[in-house]
Amino acid sequence: MSGRARSRARPAPLRFDGWIAGLGTSSGTRLVLGHWVRSPFGPFSDVMLERADGHRLLLAPTPRVARFVAATYTFDEVRVVPVRVHADGRCWSVEAEPPLRLRFAVGRRGAAGLLLRAVPAVLATSPAWTAVTDPPARLLLGVRTRGSAGGGRREWYGARDLHALTSATAVFEGRELGALAPVSPPVRFGFGSTPRRPSLVRVTTTVRETHG
Repeated sequence: MSGRARSRARPAPLRFDGWIAGLGTSSGTRLVLGHWVRSPFGPFSDVMLERADGHRLLLAPTPRVARFVAATYTFDEVRVVPVRVHADGRCWSVEAEPPLRLRFAVGRRGAAGLLLRAVPAVLATSPAWTAVTDPPARLLLGVRTRGSAGGGRREWYGARDLHALTSATAVFEGRELGALAPVSPPVRFGFGSTPRRPSLVRVTTTVRETHG
């Protein structure tokens, strides 16, 4: 089979459009919320949580989403639970019960957010554009916008906006996790983390199979 034929047979890329919130807590637990308004699985939200002892947990709303996310990232435990997100202006609430309740407040858009907003959406969401954004993202934010994921996949993160988080409260398995804190150490779910400073990022994620 020719290279051209193999290229035609490759599955189409999958695109997830929505928001990623990353935050730390004074207890050492770090949380990453994915709130996807458009995806191959329809709208959904999921939470990745890493405890201070390094235990990595995925909270996903359906078995299908859980299988896909767990094949793309690395976890020690996966639970299928309802994950509900409500955004009321700058106040977001997340219910993944059991075992998690999360609230956070979103601050104003800073300089980085203004720069991201200035890039046309068709360019910002293109995987090719991440070749430009990856070096400054590593240098300034400590994150990567492109790389190899699990399950023989590659990922590209097209950031389109960024806001700092100003406060947060979280209760996990009945225990309060403490005040808002930096995402430190970085979470270890995949090739990248979230910005060290707690943030809400508007993003389009592209996932492509690299085998088959």
